[in-house]
Amino acid sequence: MSPGLRLPVRAALLSRSPPEPGLPPRAPPLPAAPSPPSRSPPEPSRPRGLAEMPGPSSAAFIFELLCRGGVRRLHEMQVHGRSRFGPVWRARFGPVLTVHVAEPALVAQVLRQEGPEPRRALSCPWKQHRELRGAPGGLLTLEGDAWRGSRRLLARALLRPGAAEAFALPVAAAVTELVARLRRLRRRHPRGLVRDIGTEFNRFGLEAISWVLFSSRLGCLGDPGDSGDSGDTEAVLQSVGAVLALTLVTMALPRPLLRLVPAPWDAFCHAWDQLFAFAKGHVDRRVAAVAARGPLAEGDTCVTDLLARERVPVTSIYGNVTELLLAGVDTVASTLAWSLYELARNPGAQAALHRQLLAATATNGGDSDSDSATTERATAAATAAALGRLPLLRAVVKETLRLYPVIPANARVVPECDIRVGDYLVPRQTLITLCHYATSRDSRYFPAPDAFRPERWLRHGDTRHPFASLPFGLGPRSCVGRRLAELQLHMALAQILLRFEVRPEPGGGRVHPMTRTLLAPGAPISLRFLER
Repeated sequence: MSPGLRLPVRAALLSRSPPEPGLPPRAPPLPAAPSPPSRSPPEPSRPRGLAEMPGPSSAAFIFELLCRGGVRRLHEMQVHGRSRFGPVWRARFGPVLTVHVAEPALVAQVLRQEGPEPRRALSCPWKQHRELRGAPGGLLTLEGDAWRGSRRLLARALLRPGAAEAFALPVAAAVTELVARLRRLRRRHPRGLVRDIGTEFNRFGLEAISWVLFSSRLGCLGDPGDSGDSGDTEAVLQSVGAVLALTLVTMALPRPLLRLVPAPWDAFCHAWDQLFAFAKGHVDRRVAAVAARGPLAEGDTCVTDLLARERVPVTSIYGNVTELLLAGVDTVASTLAWSLYELARNPGAQAALHRQLLAATATNGGDSDSDSATTERATAAATAAALGRLPLLRAVVKETLRLYPVIPANARVVPECDIRVGDYLVPRQTLITLCHYATSRDSRYFPAPDAFRPERWLRHGDTRHPFASLPFGLGPRSCVGRRLAELQLHMALAQILLRFEVRPEPGGGRVHPMTRTLLAPGAPISLRFLER
């Protein structure tokens, strides 16, 4: 990697440095925000029931979803619901009654009562596909003991401190290929414009996660238009997009209607079948290669190897890596696209981050003369760790995820007993939707909530509620790939910004988010990449 960011000590010093020029100076700690007028009387001694909970009629909600494009605007409907009904309301999403919670303190109240084995949903299209096809479940669809076992193994591999840095070398290689591809693309346009960067970052996400899961190099980032672009790669990217686009549609439409109009369900199942076939082929190839070669060299490992060493049945490996494959492509790509989009629109923040990255760049030696794999891995791991300590880089990612949380809402099923949520008693087996998009754009906790202000994360003593922005979730069901996602984002942003100044597309309009299970750009994002 050149230039290499190899000064963890410099990064540590920067983490205590004053604000960068180009960003507004750090403001003194904000006073505690006054509590807004309550929409309901003080919490009564006897909680109210669901029948007393406000919310839209079923007909009005279904009309909004299916006739006014509400399925693509579920994140906006959170904000409108909170404004109209208060912090807690109920609505029917298809055949399912769900209680929406859009207040950080109440989100905390729900999560503290979810128990050691929280459930995401009573039923969902993903689980129905597994049952229909007899396919193995993974971390995102399993429940009970099977989920607990998978969670324990994957958390050990991906969440323990330093675990993600073990994959820094393949991620660094994918980043290098991404930068080279961006350079080739920008040279094809007289003004250095790269169109639809989200598609390019999806390629990067697939390349990086395939190395992490299977030790497979796909060649996703080769020369545009070259025959090296694999049809399998394109099919996988299309399948990921189809699953995300059709999940909410198949969930919202009643079963009788889906039987009458089966096209969405058939396309949804076909997309999952493609992903399972792709993952199975790469798992089988990796298991066979390891068996033929014997013990692996130090650092030559992937998630498939880690699960196989724990004697996890190969069918369970298929289920887990297939779901991690889906989660690992679009999530990183979307956040990377939004980050550069906002930095292009906020040149002061971009300039300040570039200065910080330059200050952390090694100036005494360039690339190491040693070409040993061990040295390369150690260098990549040190680079990743150093980047993770750069305060403004971390703040940019945090602010991007606040504005555009990859998962705009999380679902929880009330455990085996009724629970109290604010003024209400929510019965067991009720689905609760935690409205993260609404809480992360609440002006009481984030002044100018629609503005991109990374510096808000550099202030000490802020009074924002710790549950106001939870882009990776919290607790036993939190994102197991969080550290890996942050590593990819930090390394990609650093190398892109060291090489290019990013500017908006001339004449380009504002891009708004849309919900397609995850939060994604509602239109292609195109940016100018100018060589530094």
